[in-house]
Amino acid sequence: MFTDSHCHLNFPELCCNLPAILQAMSQARVTRALCICTTLEEFEGVHQLALQHPNLWATVGVHPDNEGVQEPTLEDLLRFGALPRVVGIGETGLDYYRLNGRSVADMHWQRERFRLHIRAAQQLGKPLVIHTRSASEDILQVLREEGEDGSAGSAGGVFHCFTEDWSLAKAALELGFYISFSGILTFKSAQTIRDVAALVPLDRLLIETDSPYLAPMPYRGKTNNPSYVPFVAQKLAELRGVSIEEIASLTSDNFDRLFKGVSA
Repeated sequence: MFTDSHCHLNFPELCCNLPAILQAMSQARVTRALCICTTLEEFEGVHQLALQHPNLWATVGVHPDNEGVQEPTLEDLLRFGALPRVVGIGETGLDYYRLNGRSVADMHWQRERFRLHIRAAQQLGKPLVIHTRSASEDILQVLREEGEDGSAGSAGGVFHCFTEDWSLAKAALELGFYISFSGILTFKSAQTIRDVAALVPLDRLLIETDSPYLAPMPYRGKTNNPSYVPFVAQKLAELRGVSIEEIASLTSDNFDRLFKGVSA
């Protein structure tokens, strides 16, 4: 019924308890989850989860905030992205939140890494899973420069765990992207994000946990897992004035449409 469009089941907080998490997902009617890759070093583990469990899928990518890891080449992304049950490219994007004394100009390595992911996604015909933080202007500029405008040949994708304002969401939607909301939507301090969630077209919405992080209320501060994604759906249903069943159905349909070839 529910689909968690972004989680990290290979992370140590979750992988050691996987059987219990899968059981909890079943009990919560969370029928599917997308396991997101953040480094090439971890890709094999992420991919094995998708190969071993029929309700899990995988992506390949290197998170923009990861330094000191294997730098991806276009060939790496194309090779891994073509493997069975790999349905997206990412987590990729730009993150200027922690510059550590550097300037935005110094983050050219992030922008070049992002461009490689976009080109791989376009060549493979698979969507991008985009992380952005404190980099709205540059992320839109790079996407446009690489031909991501919603036309034929664009990869499209999703802005995951959306935490920015409506101006970025509107621009992303105009480029053909989906918007995904996490447990942050339930936080008392997240009114700006709730305002955005109230405006995103229903056919462009996704829900996620980003687990093991960002557990929704009433589990805030605990280790998150995909069985908690219904709490995100419930808050979204309240904001949109529809039933939680409708949110579950439409976000799962949106997941199918974005990540082509994935079925329940």
